[in-house]
Amino acid sequence: MGSPNGGIIGVVNPTSFGKCTVTSKTSSSPLTTQPGTRIASVAVVAGGGGGGGYVGGGGAGGLRTSTCISVCGATAYPVTVGGGGAAGASTPLPGASGTDSTFSTITSAGGGGGGPIGPTAAGAAGGSGGGGRGTGVGGAGNTPPVSPSQGNTGGTGATDSATFTTGGGGGGAGAVGSNAVTSTAGAGGAGRDLTPIFGPGLPNSGIYGGGGGGGTCRCGSPGGGGAGGTGGGGNGTNTSVNCATAGTANTGGGGGGGRGCATGVGKAGGSGIVIVKELNKASGSWPLSAQFRSRKQGTWPTPQISVDVDYLVVAGGGGGGFNHGGGGGAGGFRTSFPGGTKLTLTGYGPFSTPITIGGGGAGGGPAAAVSGSPSIFSTITSTGGGKGGGPPGGPGNASPGGSGGGGSGETVAGGSGTAGTGNSPPTSPPQGNTGGLGSAPQSNGSAGGGGGAGGVGSDRSGSQGGNGGVGSPNVIYDSPTVGTPGPAPGRYFAGGGGGSSSPCAPTSGTGGAGGGGNSGPTNPGACVQAGTVNTGGGGGGGPGYGSGGAAGGSGIVIVRAPGGASIAASPGTNTVTTLPAPAGGCKVAVFTVSGDLTIS
Repeated sequence: MGSPNGGIIGVVNPTSFGKCTVTSKTSSSPLTTQPGTRIASVAVVAGGGGGGGYVGGGGAGGLRTSTCISVCGATAYPVTVGGGGAAGASTPLPGASGTDSTFSTITSAGGGGGGPIGPTAAGAAGGSGGGGRGTGVGGAGNTPPVSPSQGNTGGTGATDSATFTTGGGGGGAGAVGSNAVTSTAGAGGAGRDLTPIFGPGLPNSGIYGGGGGGGTCRCGSPGGGGAGGTGGGGNGTNTSVNCATAGTANTGGGGGGGRGCATGVGKAGGSGIVIVKELNKASGSWPLSAQFRSRKQGTWPTPQISVDVDYLVVAGGGGGGFNHGGGGGAGGFRTSFPGGTKLTLTGYGPFSTPITIGGGGAGGGPAAAVSGSPSIFSTITSTGGGKGGGPPGGPGNASPGGSGGGGSGETVAGGSGTAGTGNSPPTSPPQGNTGGLGSAPQSNGSAGGGGGAGGVGSDRSGSQGGNGGVGSPNVIYDSPTVGTPGPAPGRYFAGGGGGSSSPCAPTSGTGGAGGGGNSGPTNPGACVQAGTVNTGGGGGGGPGYGSGGAAGGSGIVIVRAPGGASIAASPGTNTVTTLPAPAGGCKVAVFTVSGDLTIS
């Protein structure tokens, strides 16, 4: 539109001509801005904490971002890149905390070190907290506190006071560190993907701030070290060799926890990084010649776009337990459709929102089953389903999650048929339900079914294993290409896995509608079913005679936008469909793998 002086009124933003130049600083030295730069996007990642000498994983360095910070052109700004904390080099020593990184007014705190032997054995607080050892709790994240949060809390350790001592995973920039179970250390919390802010081509694929995995120490029994979180977290030591790894350099990843002996020490945290993108933005009243030149060069700013969308976010289902195992819990189920609060997505078009599809957890074998992974869309995170319980002294008890895993049927020698709790962490409305109870202490018993989004897992009944909890129906996209049929209209998601029966029972537990897997026949112990792909269904529990449980199904994210919106989904395996009447031409994006929703 015209202005009194013959100019053109542009989009109202401060003027900056930074050419969208991205600089990644991997060591401490000044960064000099370009002459025309006035606005920048910045990410500051601190050094990760070192893994403890006795099993606690190191916390990730704090990660803070600003997408619009004012700067001066042709100015040298001091940059400090924090170093990773040293490892706990022997049994009693904690990992050292990482050091801070700074740019301008932004400081991110070093990650907390992994917990040591001691009265508390707690992980240290930091940008993200270190994992605890034994009964020690994880260190607090976001310390000192900032908003938005710079990190997450570390996981709690575990011990049976006789055979195993395991460490919690260090907290990550994007997720808390996992708690340890008796025989398996906690995984490090996931980091954050910064490519939506800075674009492709960043070091380490643009993912930073992964927590270090906890280590495992044992006396004569197998066990497993915790995996490092995505974004440079180091793996924890297992029980037989020194397989701990350091946090990756210039990611702020936490170091992996040790196993308490000279051949199994912890590892150091990774150093930090500072990333600066000098922005092109323009505003105000433009002379016609300047407006013409900007249009020709493709630098004229686009207007802000705002779109209200509905969503369905389903996480990966938990794996079924081993040998009279409980059914895996369904992945967390969260939706706004119909009638809930929509999400508002805002940006300067075209802009993209990353979407993460959680994987299903592995079924139990000689090692523990694995809980499912979270699915994430914008501010909505659905938690992975809890793993099904297995025999004591080995694969361990059922775990909490979006829906909890079913309790074990092999509970002799002090084990427990206790089920995993659902809706953990709590959301409103609840994202899932608790699993079913397994046998009271006995050998060759029957197991509980995994919880589902629409109902609790059934308790075992005598020799009969419990059925998986029913999933929840939804009509955000009422198509046979998604979900499964169920007892009511709509497509069902997030059914719990069936629990195994004792050898004398004629059948085993069935999976809940919404992709829950059936347990198999008790003899010969075959045909156990995995959760259905892209439903978040829990895996069936492994029947007797040493049979393994089945994997949980992967998750799914569905986004529904108004017909007037222009949306695209990538990569190509994800789809966009325009709905016919009476849906008014609404557009539905279905994500079966992780990718990006682009709005233009």
